[in-house]
Amino acid sequence: MTSETQLPDPLWNDLKARWQELADLGGIGSLLGWDQSTYLPAGAAAGRSRQQALLSRMAHARATDAGYGRLLDAAQSRTDLSPAQTRTVALARKNFEEATRLPADFVAAWSQHGGDSYSAWTTARPDNDFARMVPFLEKSLEFSLQAASYFPEFGDPMDYFIDQSDEGMTAQGVGDVFSKLREALVPLADAVTLAGPPRTDFLSRHYPTATQLSLGESVIRDYGYDFTRGRQDLTHHPFMTRLGGHDVRITTRVKAGDPTEALYSTLHEAGHALYEQGVLDEYLGTPLGGGVSAGVHESQSRLWENQVGRSRAFWAAYFGKFRDTFPEQLADVSEDEMYRAVNTVARSLIRTDADELTYNLHVITRYELERQLLGGQLALRDLNDAWHAAYEQNLGLRAPSDVDGALQDVHWYFGSIGGAFQGYTLGNVLSAQFYSAAEKANPGLENDIARADFSRLHGWLRENVYAPGGRYTPAELVERATGQAMTVEPYLNYLREKYGELYGVN
Repeated sequence: MTSETQLPDPLWNDLKARWQELADLGGIGSLLGWDQSTYLPAGAAAGRSRQQALLSRMAHARATDAGYGRLLDAAQSRTDLSPAQTRTVALARKNFEEATRLPADFVAAWSQHGGDSYSAWTTARPDNDFARMVPFLEKSLEFSLQAASYFPEFGDPMDYFIDQSDEGMTAQGVGDVFSKLREALVPLADAVTLAGPPRTDFLSRHYPTATQLSLGESVIRDYGYDFTRGRQDLTHHPFMTRLGGHDVRITTRVKAGDPTEALYSTLHEAGHALYEQGVLDEYLGTPLGGGVSAGVHESQSRLWENQVGRSRAFWAAYFGKFRDTFPEQLADVSEDEMYRAVNTVARSLIRTDADELTYNLHVITRYELERQLLGGQLALRDLNDAWHAAYEQNLGLRAPSDVDGALQDVHWYFGSIGGAFQGYTLGNVLSAQFYSAAEKANPGLENDIARADFSRLHGWLRENVYAPGGRYTPAELVERATGQAMTVEPYLNYLREKYGELYGVN
């Protein structure tokens, strides 16, 4: 009996060989990028950008090969394809048609620019020098607008970039979600911040780096992250990447004076990695062989970071281990104080450090700036000033430096501007929806977490979210897993219940 993604004939075997080759080229590109973000010597940056440009040109040539197009034509004419095969071919056709619209020289130049821009950012950020990055950003915007121009069916360039990462979503749809969240969360955050902060002084004590890393890795082993198919390293801005079918790596960063930096970066990236490690083996090396969208991917990083990692049950399971690991630093700290400290609500400048109530305001700020840049209402040379003005309006804060301003996120410095941030908030919304569905199917999950037993939660997610990979559209996956389309209500209910209990507000 053949699997649902295999046909016993030469056509399907030829397509699978093509898809595996494209996946391998993508994995090699990811390996170059992973090395650039972790161990690459500073003096080797220019050569790496050149290598990435060459690889992009080679991958683009294979992705747009006329023979490959004829194979797809033949597959689409078949009447005996299974539903999974039909979806695989449809995704492959979508990728093929999009790739053929982008000229090879353009793709190579864009890739090289992205490498050059990232390398410049790694030195401009610590030097607090936004001006150095303006020419790179201007070029990134030019590349982005040119790319969108090859797809005139998207009247708004932002719709093109959103579709690239969150299939089926539009700027209008994203805006509707953001409006509902802003309306509900701003007054809740105001009420919570007026209630007064918890004790957090112990988080600024010295916590040795190596010990922090070891402790975080022990937690994600419990979550289910498979270190025989991955590893963790340090970087400027944490990320997860798939370098091959069974090579899914994560990175983190550490602050000796704040143990939550490494812990929650590790939990966040492990959530991404659990998703990728959970995709069915038979889908690997095909268009179905990865997460289906940025929003669904972020739902998993935020679920494991927040719904699990910032829960009272989590600290019931792990506080004793943390105190045994850091006996001097936590000698005068209780489990409840730790739980409250990691759920402090305070307006802040850094998106990745933001609490759950104010986090989405950071995303909305970036998203609105991207829309202005793509729409021509904002010039890159004015981005820093616009950033400060937006933060004063949305969060009541002004960054003292560019490091904590427009230089803080790496996304715009990979060579593209547009569609980079909405997935984080869509992920927040979906994280609560998925967790609620998992809890309904597995009553008592909180008790499991309090025992550091994640088998039922991980098992439900693996079956309903991870294993399908790209088998369904994002909207189809959400409805199949949760029984309804994406909705903000489970997320808002989760936040109101959690922070209402923590801070005594309604």
